[in-house]
Amino acid sequence: MTHFPRHTAETAPDAAKDRLVASEKAFGFLPGLYQVMADVPQLLEIYQRTHEAFMNTSFNTAELTVVWQTINVEHECHYCVPAHTGIAHSMNVDADVIEALRNETPLADPKLEALRSFTLALVRGRGNVTPAESEAFYAAGYGSRQVLEIILGLSQKVLSNYTNHVAQTAVDPAFQAFAWEKADKAA
Repeated sequence: MTHFPRHTAETAPDAAKDRLVASEKAFGFLPGLYQVMADVPQLLEIYQRTHEAFMNTSFNTAELTVVWQTINVEHECHYCVPAHTGIAHSMNVDADVIEALRNETPLADPKLEALRSFTLALVRGRGNVTPAESEAFYAAGYGSRQVLEIILGLSQKVLSNYTNHVAQTAVDPAFQAFAWEKADKAA
């Protein structure tokens, strides 16, 4: 199997060094995902820019979490589900929402459930959704802007989820308490 290097600010290509220094300062540690992505500075840059762009969409913190975790769970990302669990807690997302997303159970809030269902339909359909799925999403109070914002979030998650799959990125110690395995695989 191919080895994917884990970089520090000292070992990374020059174009990634400043991003790693800034990330370590922001998090208090250097996330394993960033250590891997740093080998291709353009990947790290695009991931971080996409993350920042998604954070600045019309979605509130609970909605951001719904999009991220729905995709992370569907993609079975062993790294991102625990990381976004910790992030969701730090953003004060309701614990019941966090657990429902991790366990793939319906959300109590109908609007958040509509967001989860539509995001899941978009992922599973590879961008192809039925008119009924779209209408249910719009009936919940969302619009075409939010459809495109989900696609932005999905692009971020493809970058991280796929990187973590191929590199088998270890879950950072800060998020190990939130370790996760897909429910049907755990049984």
